[in-house]
Amino acid sequence: MENPLRESTVVVTGGTRGVGAGIARAFAEAGARVLTCARRPPERPCEGVEFAPLDLRDPPAVRAFFAALPRLDVLVNNAGGTPYRHLADADAERHAKVIELNLVTPLTASLAAYHHLRRARGSIVMVGSVSGNRPSPGSAAYGAAKAGLANLAASMAVEWAPEIRVNTLVVGMVHTDLAPLHYGGPDGIAAVSRTVPLGRLALPADVGAAAVFLASDAAAYISGASLHVHGGGERPAFLDAAEPRVPDASAQGKES
Repeated sequence: MENPLRESTVVVTGGTRGVGAGIARAFAEAGARVLTCARRPPERPCEGVEFAPLDLRDPPAVRAFFAALPRLDVLVNNAGGTPYRHLADADAERHAKVIELNLVTPLTASLAAYHHLRRARGSIVMVGSVSGNRPSPGSAAYGAAKAGLANLAASMAVEWAPEIRVNTLVVGMVHTDLAPLHYGGPDGIAAVSRTVPLGRLALPADVGAAAVFLASDAAAYISGASLHVHGGGERPAFLDAAEPRVPDASAQGKES
């Protein structure tokens, strides 16, 4: 079967480690020409993935980067992240930088890539987070940015249709090299994994496969959508606190 991604050029922002590297690797394995951009090069280069240094918070540099590309079919806005920090432990300017990285830079890159993608009738994949759908204590600015990113993607999908499709991956917990910092080592990761209905954290390859799907012809009629890659989500806390009373089936039968 012919693979339409084999002739495609894909840019993955921040695709040098963790989830971004998994996405870049998935597109490379699908046969696309993959280019990642970030401030620092990857510690472990990935076969079939090119790297270009770029500070995505520098709009003129971002515009120059995309203008120099001969073509572009897919943009994956993956760059982002945040340290764990309570709101009252930092000033507004520091929280604003988190919002800039996770919301403004995807907008900057998307606008810079617009004409390329319009000519190619391409697509944009935003890498969002479950933090944008629920309270996010310790990363409130990040959660707010990811909530805004999903709305931005939905609005783009309407404004830029039918030439450009825009979708969001709503990503849950992922097992990357940084997972021990978040969950406290193997025991912590195992404990957190048990809270996921599918029984494990996502792998970067899981997110990569979902990104490839959204960019492919298999998703040709999908735009403005949010695809949840979270292993089934989170078990409602009240289920572990409540003591539901199960009706006695035999008693019900007698009453009837």
